[in-house]
Amino acid sequence: MSATLACPALFISAPASGQGKTTLTAGLARLHRRAGRRVRVFKTGPDFLDPMILARASGAPVLSLDLWMVGEPACRALLAQAAREADLILIEGVMGLFDGTPSSADLATTFGVPVAAVVSAKSMAQTFGAIAFGLARFRPEVPFHGVLANRVGSPRHAQMLQEALPADLRWLGHVTSEATMALPDRHLGLHQAAEIDDLDVRIERAADALAQTALADLPPPVAFSNPSHGESIPRLLEGRHIAIARDAAFSFLYPANIALLETLGANVSYFSPLANEPAPASADGIFLPGGYPELHASTLARNTQSANSLRAHVSKGKPLVAECGGMLYLLDTLTDAEGTRTPMLGMLPGEAVMQKRFAALGMQQIDGAHGALRGHTFHYSRIATPLAPTLTARHAQTGAPSEALYRHGSIAATYMHAYWPSNPAFAAALFHGTAL
Repeated sequence: MSATLACPALFISAPASGQGKTTLTAGLARLHRRAGRRVRVFKTGPDFLDPMILARASGAPVLSLDLWMVGEPACRALLAQAAREADLILIEGVMGLFDGTPSSADLATTFGVPVAAVVSAKSMAQTFGAIAFGLARFRPEVPFHGVLANRVGSPRHAQMLQEALPADLRWLGHVTSEATMALPDRHLGLHQAAEIDDLDVRIERAADALAQTALADLPPPVAFSNPSHGESIPRLLEGRHIAIARDAAFSFLYPANIALLETLGANVSYFSPLANEPAPASADGIFLPGGYPELHASTLARNTQSANSLRAHVSKGKPLVAECGGMLYLLDTLTDAEGTRTPMLGMLPGEAVMQKRFAALGMQQIDGAHGALRGHTFHYSRIATPLAPTLTARHAQTGAPSEALYRHGSIAATYMHAYWPSNPAFAAALFHGTAL
């Protein structure tokens, strides 16, 4: 038997990316936090950047929800845990409401979370009503809460937008165009939270703007089922020390991955290659996550103390796991989008070149001796290497071959960002350096 837990919850979605979902979700989280409520925010799909912003706004870690990558049972357990601890649950969608397989609409419908649609009304008038109508009616089973107009030019503009709505669609209000509230972005998405000097000021402005709207009202409670018992995870990394690179160059970390390492029994510590900190000699395994090594290539190339510690680690046959940007750091050279070529660590044979457009995007699954490990890929670089893949991931929907996983000595490297809780045994094998 499983009990149910009721907690007010709202799903923030939009007709497309770039409508202002993250800014307004962050503002809403901060608004309720200011009111003394405990707010838990989730992000739909694979994302490292938006959760950094949302964690700052809410004061709590932001975990991923995805029916494929995380899985419905795990999503259900995460929501139930949040319902036990929080006064409000917010879920930010990904892209547009119906984009992707599975989509934000699928997630909202599965758990009965009402959808508030954010629509950028810039350069738009009555068509706003048609877009809102389509979002609300395209799939009638999707629980629809209402629509908020973003980037509104004037009170008269807001009036026109509201009048264009069908009478039975809830108008949640509007937010004006405010550049000092918007969040800056770059090629992989929003800037990292630590890089936005006035982030809290921007979040506060968003909260103030939303305080004048019906979106500020506490949404209705949603009943989340409470799993009667969770699957026991064996402590496959008991007593092992895993050191993780974490700074502005290496920051793409799922909080759920770190939590899994600890659940598996590992002792986790951090070091910064950008600050030329050595990886601890006591580490049994090292993780180099993705990030932006291309923005810091010259600094990384100069920081010999970090580099030498990684070489010493691998020379002892200890496992080193590298994802995406972490893999680029290990190559012979890295060439940025302007053509500047920088020597990297030379621990993996090959070179990487940044592209003007993304080179790969999508959900991935890699199958090995321990079963399937799920994750995603999103990168703007291409690599050339003489290494042959040990394993090759496949695209989640099409099954087409995709990212390679390379083994070179004790190094395991791939473009795929893995969601380790999807297969704890596979994750543990990576850090034991055993057969995959």
